[in-house]
This record gives sequence, structure tokens and C-alpha cells, in this order.
Amino acid sequence: MVTTRNDILNPSATERDPDFPNAPADWDRAAAEATASAEGIALTGDHWVVIRAVQDYFAQHEHPNLREFQDGLDERFHAQGGLKHLYQILPGGPIAQGCRLAGLEPPAGAVDESFGAVR
Repeated sequence: MVTTRNDILNPSATERDPDFPNAPADWDRAAAEATASAEGIALTGDHWVVIRAVQDYFAQHEHPNLREFQDGLDERFHAQGGLKHLYQILPGGPIAQGCRLAGLEPPAGAVDESFGAVR
């Protein structure tokens, strides 16, 4: 098994969802569903793909840079329409809302209401 950043930070986390190997130790699908429900979103297959991508990105980058993270998501979802697609399914912002659904703290600057980001 590949050692991830999460394995290092949460060595005692033994029961992981095999579909989300890089999820935080205290995260599960029910937590994502509760967060989504509170934010008025019904999770679809597209949402779960984004959640996994966000968790994977965090596993590979110790201190995510907002711009690089945004570019990475745009590239990862380019075939579906990139950031435009992500904003359609995550109107609160693919990074800010995506991180909340993934159980992660958004990088600095991801939530800035002065620029119209929605919490």
C-alpha cells in the first residue's frame, strides 16, 4: 500500500472508505452528505468525483497553494468544462465548498467574501 500524507498524519486510522483513501480520519460519506444538505446540495456522482479529487490533491500537497489548486482542478475536470463545470455543481466555489464537503480546511484566500465567494 502506498503511504500517503494522511497515513503519516493519522497512523491509527484503520477503517477507511476504499473509494476515498485520502480522506481525513474523521471524515466519512455521511459527514459530506450532512454538509451538502446544510448547503442545499444533493450530492451526485459528479460531486463524489470532486470530493475525491480534493482529498487526493491535499494528500499530495502539504500546503496547497490556492492558485495551483484552482489550476489543478481546472485541468483535472477540463473534459467536463473545467472550473465552469465545477461552479455549476458547487456554487459556493469548487475550492471552498469542495474542501468543506471533503472534510478539509480550504487554503488561505479560498473564502473571501469581499470577492463574492459564498460560504
